[in-house]
Amino acid sequence: MAETLFMIHGMWGGPWYWAGYRRLFEAAGHRTFAATLPFHDIAPGQPPDPRLGCASLLDYADALARQIGELEQKPVLIGHSMGGLLAQMLASRGLARAVVLLAPASPAGILALSPSVIRSFWRIATRWGFWQRPTRQGFDDAVYSMLHRLPPTLQRETYDRFVHESGRATFEIGLWPLDLRHASRVDASRIDCPMLIIAGREDRITPVRVVRQVAQRYRRVATYLELPNHAHWLVAEPGWEQIVAAIDHWLHAVGPAHRTIALISAGAAT
Repeated sequence: MAETLFMIHGMWGGPWYWAGYRRLFEAAGHRTFAATLPFHDIAPGQPPDPRLGCASLLDYADALARQIGELEQKPVLIGHSMGGLLAQMLASRGLARAVVLLAPASPAGILALSPSVIRSFWRIATRWGFWQRPTRQGFDDAVYSMLHRLPPTLQRETYDRFVHESGRATFEIGLWPLDLRHASRVDASRIDCPMLIIAGREDRITPVRVVRQVAQRYRRVATYLELPNHAHWLVAEPGWEQIVAAIDHWLHAVGPAHRTIALISAGAAT
């Protein structure tokens, strides 16, 4: 059955990185939309919009909700990284028929900090006032945290397309205990659509330990898939085509009438 797939990019990204996914999904008969988060529609290398630094996850979610409201049918949300957290937030508002989370950022209540996460954000988080400024990783940090499974030429090509990200959203995800607005909080009990959660075992910025906890939180409706030889950049790492095929197979399996499915784990601890 053809689905409407609404794709949400993560930090520093844009709709461009869904190009391969869109091509294969559309060849399979699905309709695809790739959202652009507020203030991300600028050319790489250009100064960020001054409003970006204080943009909240809630601002992002509200903008995406308006875009979803213009669709003809309730979509399948596909979110990567921070886009995965936004997909969880939108699903809790009843805006998804199904949800696919790729290396998702975790909601409030799950402690995501680890040595690799701290290293990934160290240069950003140690700048005073980062929570109200646009942020952008350096090349070496981006390779370490997200792009290390890509060929070197593709690492540079991908990084050169990165734009700035909201310091506020970064704060709300990484330091949620200090966020008085609780922007990253998601009420799991309000999500009753089927959910597929995919993790890469070599992920450094969203470690597999964290993604397992996300899957456990949604165990009532979630299927969990853990991939060896993959890291964070599941949208373009070698073998990404098999990920698209797995998602498409899952979409056919759950179908529109499906309500709940069991938590499964490919080699993961429960």
